[in-house]
Amino acid sequence: MTADVVRLRPPMYRVSPRALWYWTAKAAVLWVVLLIPQVIWWFADSDGSTLPHLVVGMLWTVLAAVHLLVMPQWRYRVHRWEATDTAVYTQTGWLSQERRIAPISRVQTVDSERGPIEQLFRLANVTVTTASAAGPIKIDGLAARDADQLVADLTARVGRTTGDAT
Repeated sequence: MTADVVRLRPPMYRVSPRALWYWTAKAAVLWVVLLIPQVIWWFADSDGSTLPHLVVGMLWTVLAAVHLLVMPQWRYRVHRWEATDTAVYTQTGWLSQERRIAPISRVQTVDSERGPIEQLFRLANVTVTTASAAGPIKIDGLAARDADQLVADLTARVGRTTGDAT
């Protein structure tokens, strides 16, 4: 009897293109929250000097624009996933990137989650939990239909697996 060899490799599938808009919207909320202290500072400043406000405002605008334009595109190019008969593969990140693999025989649970913002974008997240100390594998930004299909497929594959590697 030979054991299937599972190797770490780049996964095949990208997340939904709608994830680009989702990541952009989440980042925009962050930048709006970061704008609030700047606006308060502007109105609370009584010395009348506008130069510090202009410098901070320009810096804020440049950083926000770069983040909102670059981050979603970069994440979309990096984020990938794949589920085979033997393993679940993921690749995530943008500044710090991570590849993970979970053999099907080690999968304990498969969950799907749709938060309110994900529902607006018709997206879902799938979490594959194993006994790994590294924690669960998350696949974020899937089209809701793809997430439902992935959960069903993984559940069936795990149910057909004999033995337990955990």
